[in-house]
Amino acid sequence: MPSCPPAFNFPTVNEVQQLIPHRPPFLFVDEIVSHEGETLVARRTWRADEDFYKGHYPGAPITPGVLLCESVFQTGALLMARLHAGQGGAGGVPLLAKVNEVRFRNPVYPGDTTLIEVKRKETMGGFHMMSGAIKCGEKRILTVEFSVAWKAPEGQVTTK
Repeated sequence: MPSCPPAFNFPTVNEVQQLIPHRPPFLFVDEIVSHEGETLVARRTWRADEDFYKGHYPGAPITPGVLLCESVFQTGALLMARLHAGQGGAGGVPLLAKVNEVRFRNPVYPGDTTLIEVKRKETMGGFHMMSGAIKCGEKRILTVEFSVAWKAPEGQVTTK
């Protein structure tokens, strides 16, 4: 039984996949909930059939902290893609440059639905300093500070 409220409807990833290059099984954002200015909120339901739960931990599965952080970083990528699309900055991707001050407060279990909030705090020299947080219902799950750079990776091979 999930410890957090489930999503009200089954989210689609169409808009998410139009904005960022991540794809299953390494896509950890289901939908954008809201976007106002420098803040974007997304949702993710952690499904019990995901492979990583088989090994983390067998018989007592919890969502790996690194994947929770990745869901925040992907939400940051969504914010940056929306902000850059409005400025004609298509063709780039946000590349993670720095992670600091990660604080885990509560675990996330299979079936939980989380809300992920990311805010851009400032931009200096092409780097965007951001903060992120995850909540599950009223419970705080994690907070993290991170930086990204918007780049068109050179030599990147893309396939569709």
